[in-house]
Amino acid sequence: MEAYLIAIAIGILIYMLLAFGLSLHYGFTGLINFGHVGFFAIGAYTSALLSLKGVPIPLSMAAAAAFAALAAWPLGMIALRLGSDYLAIVTLGFSESVRMMLQTEEWLTRGMHGLPGIPRLFAGWASPQTVDLWIMLLLLAVNAGALFLIHVVIRSPFGRVIEAVRDNEVAVRALGKDPARFKTRSLMLGAGLAGLAGAFQAHYLTFISPEQFVPLITFYIWIAIILGGVGRLSGVVAGTVLLVGFLEGSRFVRDFVGGISEVQMASVRIGVIGLALICVVLYRPQGIFGNATTTRRR
Repeated sequence: MEAYLIAIAIGILIYMLLAFGLSLHYGFTGLINFGHVGFFAIGAYTSALLSLKGVPIPLSMAAAAAFAALAAWPLGMIALRLGSDYLAIVTLGFSESVRMMLQTEEWLTRGMHGLPGIPRLFAGWASPQTVDLWIMLLLLAVNAGALFLIHVVIRSPFGRVIEAVRDNEVAVRALGKDPARFKTRSLMLGAGLAGLAGAFQAHYLTFISPEQFVPLITFYIWIAIILGGVGRLSGVVAGTVLLVGFLEGSRFVRDFVGGISEVQMASVRIGVIGLALICVVLYRPQGIFGNATTTRRR
């Protein structure tokens, strides 16, 4: 039971890193990113491939975050100069293009066969019984660092500008600022966090395949930040814990209710999440920890 709870905690913390990145995009900058999972996949495969070539895991993970951030730069330069609606379309197409490339470029990624044998974090340093615990503790530290980083960013002059871009881009442009430049930097920073989350995913599971990076992952993250409260770091934490905790905890329902297959349970799970999202939108549109005044302004 303890091992299962640690596994759930690791899943929550990986998703939380993703949610911090998406919250920086949408909650603080107003960027509609429907392709966040693409950066997640880039980070996972970058770190996995480098570590399989003998690069130390810390360097592989740092490269994963950097490469995911760099992948966001041309995407932002193209889409952000056209408008937020175009960004939503372009990012969704980008994530699917990444997944298709991972499937077809078998010489590099082994396609649908996936990448097995990825070196595990802390393997050989900690005992097999405590490896997961150390991974969880490291993820806690990394999430705390990401939380502090975003807090510092949004309190800085750069953070005040991106929030102004979110609220009134025309006014920011009238003051002589270039919104596209600030949006691109925000997109890169959030993408870097997603790439780091992907690296953790690869080195925790030790096996990755393109099927793990479907658009549903992006929309799970969207649900988490909407449930918790858009533009609230506390909302990111609460929304991710609630969502992933429900997704994993609901697996126990089949132990008490007979006659439900795994496929049927998955459908029920999605239905409950959808109903919860509808209720939040109707009765508390600012989210659990959201600010009603901010919601009305947005």
